[in-house]
Amino acid sequence: MARIAGVDLPRGKRVDIALTYIYGIGRSAALKILDSTGVNWERGIDDLSADEVNEIRKEIEQHHKVEGDLRREISGSVKRLMDIGCYRGLRHRRGLPARGQRTHTNARTRKGPRRGAVGKKK
Repeated sequence: MARIAGVDLPRGKRVDIALTYIYGIGRSAALKILDSTGVNWERGIDDLSADEVNEIRKEIEQHHKVEGDLRREISGSVKRLMDIGCYRGLRHRRGLPARGQRTHTNARTRKGPRRGAVGKKK
């Protein structure tokens, strides 16, 4: 089992799909990484040699921000927005959508489960 950036990559999956299990790497980034290292993206993760895994690991460490560093940067950015009190920061603080979505009927992911109207029954 290959371990890259502190993540155990799943066995039996193609290399391009397995790399997306790392936080901060999507499909396009995975394909760019494999292009630059010269690894065929159609191969399985089990078929890679130790040298190829080390090559991929080195490429990710040098050119991509992933896992803990990326999470820390994102949370720091959100905290900065909240500290300066801008509109986006206030929306984050209140747990509401920050990018202009409607909230009258939707936004259940951000707002949480509905709270029923108390005393509505006749």
